[in-house]
Amino acid sequence: MAASVDPLVVGRVIGDVLDMFIPTANMSVYFGPKHITNGCEIKPSTALNPPKVNISGHSDELYTLVMTDPDAPSPSEPNMREWVHWIVVDIPGGTNPSKGQEILPYMEPRPPVGIHRYILVLFRQNSPVGLMVQQPPSRANFSTRMFAGHLDLGLPVATVYFNAQKEPASRRR
Repeated sequence: MAASVDPLVVGRVIGDVLDMFIPTANMSVYFGPKHITNGCEIKPSTALNPPKVNISGHSDELYTLVMTDPDAPSPSEPNMREWVHWIVVDIPGGTNPSKGQEILPYMEPRPPVGIHRYILVLFRQNSPVGLMVQQPPSRANFSTRMFAGHLDLGLPVATVYFNAQKEPASRRR
């Protein structure tokens, strides 16, 4: 059973980044042993490497994964919304992003101030898109909606988000 979008509405993911959608796929996301659930807190030091992402579906289906921060540089003044952290396309269903084509390498969360939302959005593709996608000229002011529109991806099929804030220097590991 796909997840509910209610936490996405409460967390303003739907509205700030995405339009209302009905989840039709399952995506599980882990940083180490920590399973990511909507609104959970992740320390940036635990997210230095890309998360482990498992995508449901059949191998003849292809997916696109986008990770953004809509709160850059600060939640009160998000004038760089969205900061794109990762783009992977042509991911076969039933696998993970390592089986797809990385368009933009993963960049770990680095929230300078305040609590930032980090959103992983999964789209089902109509056909392979790897040859049509170029790396964005900048990570700042990315639009998940426009990106999806450009590639004719439609609405997301799964989304999960987590929160992170700057760690005190003495506590970093």
